[in-house]
Amino acid sequence: MNTEHLRLCASAEWARLVADDLLPWVLGEDRRSGDHVLGDDVLEIGAGPGLVTDLLVERAPRVTAIEIDPELASALRARMSGRPVEVITADATAMPLPAGRFSAAACFTMLHHIPDAAGQDRVLAEVARVLRPGGVLLGTDGQDTPARRALHVDDVFTPIDPDVLPARLAAAGFAEAEVESNGDRFRFNARR
Repeated sequence: MNTEHLRLCASAEWARLVADDLLPWVLGEDRRSGDHVLGDDVLEIGAGPGLVTDLLVERAPRVTAIEIDPELASALRARMSGRPVEVITADATAMPLPAGRFSAAACFTMLHHIPDAAGQDRVLAEVARVLRPGGVLLGTDGQDTPARRALHVDDVFTPIDPDVLPARLAAAGFAEAEVESNGDRFRFNARR
């Protein structure tokens, strides 16, 4: 991530947006009265500074956060010390995790940081591999807008077309894929 993008992703402003808008939207709390359950063992893909991790650990008894950047992973590991969070420094395209372990996986605004569609598809397939049968993938990502492109100058930005994401999720091993766009961001969920 470029410096400005990393600053934003670690900011109080982003923390509020995630807590007040993105997480409730992704979990479906805007449609249902909080009846969505993440289950007992949640995987977070691309934890970054850990602002989503902070919220997931309030909703699940156990969280495993995967982060490819060693410095971000180390800082998050230190910050989560004493909480039921395991932080693993790893590439999400080849996770060092057993098949069928997790009840849910969360993927917040990170898929566009993968350099190409083939890598994104490998991450989706890996998530399907590590989810239990019936486990759910939940996430959000930003759409291709001029403002988002400006934020990603000198940074990886490979936006996903929300219209083709259901087919990509099905190809990765998911069923019941739902994708909803608000014109700036989209949320998605699918069942293993």
